[in-house]
Amino acid sequence: MSANDKIIPAVSFTTACTGASAKPDELGMRPMQAQAYEKRGEQYLLIKSPPASGKSRALMFIALDKLANQGVHQAIICVPERSIGASFGSEPLSRFGFFTDWHVAPQWNLCNAPGADDPKVAKSKVKAVGEFLASGDKVLVCTHATFRFAFDELGPEAFDGRLVAIDEFHHVSADAGNRLGAQLAQLISRDKAHVVAMTGSYFRGDAIPVLAPEDEAKFETVTYTYYQQLNGYEHLKTLDIGYSFYTGPYTEKISALLDPTVKTIVHIPSVNSRESLKDKHREAEDIMNHLGDWQGVDPETGFHLIRTAAGNVIKVADLVDDDPTKRDRVVAALKSPEAREDRDFVDIIIALGMAKEGFDWIWCEHALTVGYRSSLTEIIQIIGRATRDAPGKARARFTNLIAEPAADSPLVVDAINDYLKAIAASLLMEQVLAPRFDFTPKDAGPKPGFDYGPEGYKEGEVNCGINEHGQMHFEIKGLKLPTSAEATRICREDLNEIIASFVQDKTVVERGVFDPDVVPEELTQLRMGKIIRDKYPELSDDDQEAIRQQAVAAMRLTQQVKGAISSDGELRANTAFVDGVRKFALSVTDLDIDLIDRVNPFTETLAVLAKSMDAKLLLQVQAVINAKKDKLTYEDARRLAERALEFKRERGRLPSLTSQDAWERKMAEGIAFLQRHAIKEASNG
Repeated sequence: MSANDKIIPAVSFTTACTGASAKPDELGMRPMQAQAYEKRGEQYLLIKSPPASGKSRALMFIALDKLANQGVHQAIICVPERSIGASFGSEPLSRFGFFTDWHVAPQWNLCNAPGADDPKVAKSKVKAVGEFLASGDKVLVCTHATFRFAFDELGPEAFDGRLVAIDEFHHVSADAGNRLGAQLAQLISRDKAHVVAMTGSYFRGDAIPVLAPEDEAKFETVTYTYYQQLNGYEHLKTLDIGYSFYTGPYTEKISALLDPTVKTIVHIPSVNSRESLKDKHREAEDIMNHLGDWQGVDPETGFHLIRTAAGNVIKVADLVDDDPTKRDRVVAALKSPEAREDRDFVDIIIALGMAKEGFDWIWCEHALTVGYRSSLTEIIQIIGRATRDAPGKARARFTNLIAEPAADSPLVVDAINDYLKAIAASLLMEQVLAPRFDFTPKDAGPKPGFDYGPEGYKEGEVNCGINEHGQMHFEIKGLKLPTSAEATRICREDLNEIIASFVQDKTVVERGVFDPDVVPEELTQLRMGKIIRDKYPELSDDDQEAIRQQAVAAMRLTQQVKGAISSDGELRANTAFVDGVRKFALSVTDLDIDLIDRVNPFTETLAVLAKSMDAKLLLQVQAVINAKKDKLTYEDARRLAERALEFKRERGRLPSLTSQDAWERKMAEGIAFLQRHAIKEASNG
């Protein structure tokens, strides 16, 4: 493997392999499903849970209880695309201990009805929704599009007394142009329907919230984390997430990453992307040629048969070919029971715009994605294809193959943007794979159910504990606590969404990684503070600051623990993160919020990038970023002045422009900016 092909291991997560994720209780529910079922009485319920944790069946349990015991007349299940409708087919739940079965009559699974979901063809499906609502049957499954068309025609009152369940909820948006979001807002405003929303990645790829704050506040949230899910697996022990960089056509480099003995989904780039070779069929053929010699096509499944250099014949499913007769046969084969039961039913899947969210191939060991994807949500969904637990599957990995920016290329800025987006995805996945943190001020006392190590909780010292759900209690000196119920919920449930917004902010990542003069507090206080104010404008200043501190602390601790783990060599696999936290806790005498704010959260990332970029390229990247540095704005200056007043209360003096401390100088610059602004305004007046 050449220097251009090497993989930069951004994230590696080792699981505890407890098997708990797959162990059903007496009602046949896995842990996430039982956790969600406890909240079944809520009118508005949001389930945030990773791929393969059992959201589909969790909804079945909740919907059946609502139909039998809560006066709900019918349940309408909405999925983003037709292929996902299969996840909500009839299930004999009573066989495993539940009080009844899940039954969907064939005519009411509209995902199986012929025809695309466009306005012309959808009229028959809209008519079917109306017929269902007038019938005595209980469950209908349709696509988001069918529901939108039906809602437009029938109005919100048609869904009174009914459950509307929305799968892959991140497709919804509070943006006025998002019809499903607007329709959901009408349902909530009318307040006569029940709503269950489910997603494996609540954050969107853009900066628009999924729900308006006042609507989101009505939802009870069930959060089941990646940490809980993966640690509870029986077979999968390690998840690796890495990035590989190439020059020239990607098809010439892919053979170094594509192992024919590893079950792999290859996502080739969109034909409109820079990485595309503008001939998707040729790209798929080139990938198959790298695998070996073509032997023909299996007449039953439509899979290509390829003889590898080792002499084995592997089966490759081509989802790039858009000939309907060929693709439909391949898709039907991949959805068959054999695909789930037989590890060797198919070996490699080559896809373009397919095999992402909702695609369930449990044997997938490697998600190999060419070209950066447009949103963190899409990356989370692609990674989720490889994180199913399956016998004999001990390791899974996601590799993103990205074009290397050549220092003399006019496209260097575009390539740098892809680098920065990859960094954002890495930082977010580190956070998503970490235990949930529960922060309190120093000496707040032990929390019930938390283990603080062999010597227990010790007042006056650094304490960190962990409970059986993988949640960690950490004490931080000077930490503000939220005062309102909504801010408390945000700190408990939404820190990853806030961190996602932070690492998707282009200016934040550019300054954090490539600007040698950046003051860490400029990122952790000003930029993070602005993100939180924009996201939660209805909260008080104190609550916004409490959320900011907890978000920065969570991101910082995750980075610090990653460093502690890597520097220690081989910590015990199933307790690596916990051991890393305790190692870090013992290495500091007094963790305080000022210390956390003073550390650039991108320091570790720059170290990783430096290994993959030569000095010449790094200097050019730095020059590109520095050439477009943001000037100080009035809003930033005002926030700096507010921090300066806090500084004065603590120190008895204002910050100095000549201080040796970079953050003190920055605060003084804010005051000077406002003074100049005031003089200018006065002279103009």
